Amino acid sequence: MRLLPEEPSATAPVDVEQAEAALVEHYPRLVRLGYLVLPSSLGRNRRVLTAHSLAQRSLPLGRRTAFTADDRVPLPRRRPADGTAIDPGYAHVRQRVVSTALEAGRPLRRLAWPRRSQLPPLLPLVWGLRLFPHSGGADELALDHALSALSGPARAAHVLRGLEGLADGEVRRVLAAAGVADPHAALTEADAVAAPYALLDSTEFDPCSLQARPPDLLRRRRHAKAALAAVAALLVCGALLGLPGNGWGRDLASAPLYSRNPAAEQALEPAALVRVPPWYWQRSPRTDFTAWPTRGDRTDDTRLLRRALAVWARPGRAVRSSTTPGTPVGPPMGPPQLLYAGEVGAAAVVLFYDGLRIVRYAEARDVDPARGAALDFARVDSADASSADALIVSRGGGTVRYLTAPWVRQASVRDLLAPDRAARPLHRDRNGVTDVLASPQTAGDCRSWSAVEMRDATATRLLTDLGELAPARLTSGPPSAPHDVSGRAERKSWARTACLLTAVRSRGVRSVNSWPYARQWLPEGNGFAQWLCTRAETWRGSGSRVLAQFQAPSAQSAAGGAVPPGAVAARAEDSPACGKRDPRVLAGVLWKSHGGRWYVLAAGSTEFASLTTSGGVEGRAQGHLLAVRARAGDRARLNGLLADGRRVGALR
Repeated sequence: MRLLPEEPSATAPVDVEQAEAALVEHYPRLVRLGYLVLPSSLGRNRRVLTAHSLAQRSLPLGRRTAFTADDRVPLPRRRPADGTAIDPGYAHVRQRVVSTALEAGRPLRRLAWPRRSQLPPLLPLVWGLRLFPHSGGADELALDHALSALSGPARAAHVLRGLEGLADGEVRRVLAAAGVADPHAALTEADAVAAPYALLDSTEFDPCSLQARPPDLLRRRRHAKAALAAVAALLVCGALLGLPGNGWGRDLASAPLYSRNPAAEQALEPAALVRVPPWYWQRSPRTDFTAWPTRGDRTDDTRLLRRALAVWARPGRAVRSSTTPGTPVGPPMGPPQLLYAGEVGAAAVVLFYDGLRIVRYAEARDVDPARGAALDFARVDSADASSADALIVSRGGGTVRYLTAPWVRQASVRDLLAPDRAARPLHRDRNGVTDVLASPQTAGDCRSWSAVEMRDATATRLLTDLGELAPARLTSGPPSAPHDVSGRAERKSWARTACLLTAVRSRGVRSVNSWPYARQWLPEGNGFAQWLCTRAETWRGSGSRVLAQFQAPSAQSAAGGAVPPGAVAARAEDSPACGKRDPRVLAGVLWKSHGGRWYVLAAGSTEFASLTTSGGVEGRAQGHLLAVRARAGDRARLNGLLADGRRVGALR
């Protein structure tokens, strides 16, 4: 029998690929080695699976593993006589198999955790079959009995002698590395086995050539019945725990409530809702949502209100929900204010206000509420008279309806893209709900943009739907003194800005202010261009978005037709620029004249004393306007110098 190569004479790191190659090449021998060293008391099926598990877990843990004092290969005293190349990878995995096989044969200790090799292997695992090697003859049976009578170290010594062909000195070093206290005694005990070593290569001890038989089928059937009974008992107990009791179980579209809280339950009682009388807004010290009266033709429908409150507190999986950024979605802290409950189109709608949020519940009249409910949250804290004029009461099919405040005297519709067209009246019912009108939120081609004008005793405000429950207020003028849009010039400016509002949809926008900060005479007599800064403020304070736009003169504008939107020159998010704290703004564009020549145009607000461009285009101009010749595709870096000497970069 050819001896396998021995270990190197010096400790060397083992590459994991080298060890894996040795494992794959000598896998049957390594599994046979582990099977023979394992005690026969484990049973043939478990010995087979454990031997495979020990061989498969013998690879190094890291990418490179150096043999340490606890995990080392015994060093041979001489090189093999045949000059065979030494394979440290095989030496490592063989040492691991011997060590773990001896460890698996040791008895369990009462006060110590069992080692991994002492437990049944997780992998490989075979269900419903018993595996064992093919039976040999009488000699193999006698050898198996003789090996079972030996201790683990003696059994390993005999196998290393016969199967691996190691000399006694090498066997002692392997056993010592495996943690055997007295390797010499193990060799002496192994001398008692008189069977020839050739029997170790028999199929009796080959765990890679197996037979399969079923286990005890009657016992398995009894165990399966007991397992099914246990699973059924668990399911029944879970169902009993989830059954409703005292009115706190599943309520249509709401999810089950797992804890009881008296204060929370009182907040969900329809009778505890805050209801404001119709006349209260006229003498209220505040003009906001707290002054809105309770309206609608279903304000006394206790079942509808109870469903709405239950879904708010614990929405089920079937509920379609939406939330504006920064809005908490938990249940009310106390009884909320009821703003509206009634029929709107094909749905029943309920609007609540809890001092922080507007909550809208809607259910289709012809659909089971458990499947057709919708819940929307919008943050409206610190609302005032300028931001509490209206709410979106319904949206769908490209249309929208508003619920107006009680102080709104007149509502009308205006197309922002047609500044010269007069506003048309918008009808409202006795509860303040408007007729349907097109929602700009679904106007993908931007051929029109509907906005509503709300007129009260002191002002006329322009509002538009940006996908929220609360419409956004549109204003004009410098950040220090924004005002409601009025006059033909401001409406024409908004006509080229409206389509840019798609960039701030569904962001919790409270108001959008757009103001012209510069007017520039274009080179080559191409007319006047206007620079505007558009800033969208949110209800939560953070998340504001700033757009600097360049509006060049257009032929459509001169002819009175539809005008194209302005070009976005720069944008920023969460920036104080163009706001009340920092009204400065600076932006630039690469522009092509009617004559086909390219220019870098830049404009800053009036705080700038000079502008400079560098990088691909070099230029400087006194004042807050700049125009420098350039080429197509040029990139320039823009900077400005303020009147107080500070240098400020472009908006970004």
